[in-house]
Amino acid sequence: MKIVLIKPLITEKVTNLSTDLNKYGFVVDYNTNKFEIAKAVQKKYGVNVESVNTIRYKGKAKTMFRRSGRFTGKTPKFKKAIVTLKKGEKIEIFEQA
Repeated sequence: MKIVLIKPLITEKVTNLSTDLNKYGFVVDYNTNKFEIAKAVQKKYGVNVESVNTIRYKGKAKTMFRRSGRFTGKTPKFKKAIVTLKKGEKIEIFEQA
């Protein structure tokens, strides 16, 4: 069984979305689809999901210069999910932040 929800996304923008539009953000597994995300949120938090929007971020190439030479690497790729809940429902983790 794979882990779908990695962590809640608590930023200023997502906090404003949660208070105004009843939308909550999560960092999710890169290969999950919207149906799996909705099912995981319903199971973990016991709320009814109205819709799910996803954003995929590719890893960026980074170069570091040190005394011993040049090193190249990448930042990790990840996926964000913005979950809209039905009216009157809330997730308590976001209300405490």
